[in-house]
Amino acid sequence: MFKTAIVLAVAAIPEGMSIVATLALAYGMLRLAERKVLVKRLAAVETLGGTDVIFTDKTGTLTQNQMAVHTIWLPEGRVEVKPDAAEIEPALLSSDTFQKLLRVAALCNNATYSHTDPDTALGDPLEVALLTFAHTSRFDVPGAHATANRLAEQPFNSDTRLMATVHEHPDGQVWVAVKGAAEEVLRSCTYLEMPPSGPQPLSAEQRAQYLLHAEELARSGLRTLGFAYRLLPDEHQSDWTNELVWLGIVAFLDPPRPEVIPALASCQQAGIRVIMVTGDHPATALTVAHQVGLTTDKEAIAITGAELPSLFSDPDGEGGRLAHTAVFARVSPAQKLDLISLYQQHGHIVAMTGDGVNDAPALKKADIGVAMGLRGTQVASEAAALVLRDDSFASIVAAVEQGRIIFTNIRRFVLYLVSCNLSEILVVTAAGLLGAGLGLLPLQILFLNLLTDVFPALALGVGKGSSRVMQHPPRDPQGPIMRPGDWRLAVAYAALMTVVLLGSYYIARQYYGVAEEVGNNLLFYGLAGAQLLHVFNMAGIATPLRHNDVLRNRYVWLALALCTGLLLLTYFLPLLRNLLGIQPLSTSLLVLILAPAVLVLVLGQLLGWLLHRGQNAEKLRRQPAAQP
Repeated sequence: MFKTAIVLAVAAIPEGMSIVATLALAYGMLRLAERKVLVKRLAAVETLGGTDVIFTDKTGTLTQNQMAVHTIWLPEGRVEVKPDAAEIEPALLSSDTFQKLLRVAALCNNATYSHTDPDTALGDPLEVALLTFAHTSRFDVPGAHATANRLAEQPFNSDTRLMATVHEHPDGQVWVAVKGAAEEVLRSCTYLEMPPSGPQPLSAEQRAQYLLHAEELARSGLRTLGFAYRLLPDEHQSDWTNELVWLGIVAFLDPPRPEVIPALASCQQAGIRVIMVTGDHPATALTVAHQVGLTTDKEAIAITGAELPSLFSDPDGEGGRLAHTAVFARVSPAQKLDLISLYQQHGHIVAMTGDGVNDAPALKKADIGVAMGLRGTQVASEAAALVLRDDSFASIVAAVEQGRIIFTNIRRFVLYLVSCNLSEILVVTAAGLLGAGLGLLPLQILFLNLLTDVFPALALGVGKGSSRVMQHPPRDPQGPIMRPGDWRLAVAYAALMTVVLLGSYYIARQYYGVAEEVGNNLLFYGLAGAQLLHVFNMAGIATPLRHNDVLRNRYVWLALALCTGLLLLTYFLPLLRNLLGIQPLSTSLLVLILAPAVLVLVLGQLLGWLLHRGQNAEKLRRQPAAQP
C-alpha cells in the first residue's frame, strides 16, 4: 500500500505543466514578433485570446498615415490640389491670402523637411505634409523661419484642439500663427481675410458657411485643419488666440490601409467588436469607417466627446446608444479612459491603441494596451503591453488570432496531461483492486511522466493552430482553462486507456501465460504507446483525423520520434533496463504493446465523433420548432 501510495502521488503530478505553459507563451511571443508585434508581458499573450472589444485610433492605424494636401478652401473659393501637387494654379500662387496661409503652415509647425531629401522628414505626418505642400507652392520655408524669431508656443492638446506660435519679425511686428480643428479656430476668429481690402469682420453667416465647408470636406473622408493669424499690439500679451483673422481650410487625404478591410471582416466573424475612437471630425471618422467596413449602416452617427459626459451619466439611455456606437469622434484621452472603464464594468476584455503621452493612462487601464511603434511616444510604449512596429490594425488582429491559438494550445496540452496522468492513476488503482499486482512501478510512472508531460505536451503547446480559430466567438474571460466538458472528456479518455490496457494485460496473463513482471512491462510500454498516439485525439471532438492540425504539427512528429527512441533505449540499454525493471520480451508480445496504442487512437476518434453528434443533436433539440 505504501508503494501504491507513492506511485499514485507520482502519477497525479503533471511535472511538465509549468514548463510547457511558459514555453508555449514564449513561443507565441516569437511568432508575434515575426508579425511585427512586440509583447512586453508574457501573460498578455494569453489575454489576447479573450479580447472581445478593440478601441482603435483612425490615423495611421486604419489609414496609411501618408498625409497629402487635397483641397484648400479660401475666402476666394475652393481649390483642389492635384495628387502629384506638380502644378499649382497661378491665381492661387498670387493670392495674398494663400501666401499668408502658407506662412502660418510653415511657422506653426514643428516638423523638419528638406525638399532635396524628402525621406529625411521628421515630425507629425500632417505637419510634414504642410511643409511639403509649401515647398511645392514655391514658398520660402527656410526664409520664413529665418526672418521670424519664435517667441512662444501653445502646443496642440485635446482640450483646445489647436496650436499657436508667436513670432517677431525684423521690423518689430509680432505675428501669431494658429492652426487646428476648423470649428475651434473659427470660434476664436473675429475677422475674415478678404483680399484686397484685408481683414473684415466675420459675420455669423460666414462662420456657419465655413463650418459647412469643413463638414462637406470631412464627409469626403478628408482630414481638415483651419488656419488663422493675428498681429499682436504687444509681444507680452498673454491671450494670443482671440480676435484671430480667418484664412481658410486645408483638407488632407489619408487613404485607408488596404489590409484593414479583411482584418475587420475577420474581427466581425470572430465576434470581436471594433470601435473607432479618434480626435478627428465626426464626418471624417464616419467616412473612413464606411470605407474600411467598420460600419455598414449609412445612417450611423458618431458620438462626439461633447456628448459623452451626459451619456456616461446614463449609459442605458437613448436606447443604449453608447453601447451600440461604432465611432467616437473629437474624443479626449480622459474620455478614452472612461470608455474603457465602462466596457470593463460590463465584463468585456478591452484592447486599446494609443500613441501619445496623454494616452498612457488609457493604455495602462486597458486589458491589452497597444502602442504604436512608428509614430508613438516612449511613454505610450512603456505603458502598453504590446507595441506595433508597423502601426497597422491588421497586426492587432494577428495578435488576437495568435492569442486564441495559444490559449487553445494550452487547453489542449492541459487536457492531454490530465487524461494521461489520470489513466496512470486508474491503471494502478484498478490493478490493485483486481489483484493484478502493483501494475506500474514508481520509476516507470516517473519516466512516463517525464516523457509524455514534456515532449508531446510541448509539441501541442507550440502548434500553429487551426485556420478556423477566428471563426468562433471569444472565450468567456471568467471561464476556467478546463471546462466541465473538458473534465468529462479527460475522464472518458483515461477510462478508455485503462480498459484497453487492462484488457491487454489480462490477455497476456491468461492466454500467453506471461509472468507478472512481463505483464508489468507490457503495461508500461502499452501505456507509453497509448499516451503518445493519444496526442492526435487533442485536435477536438469536432475535427476528424484527416483534417487534424495536430497531425500536421511537425513538432508532434519530432516529439513522437524522440520519445520512441527513448523507449527503445529503456529496452536495449542495460542501465535503464535494470533501473525500470524491464524483462526480455518475445516478438510475439509486440502485438500486445502496439494494439492498445492503436485502439486508443481509433476508439478516441470514435468517442469524439459520438460526442460531437450528441452535441449537434442537443443543439437541434433546443432550437425552437419552425412555424408552419
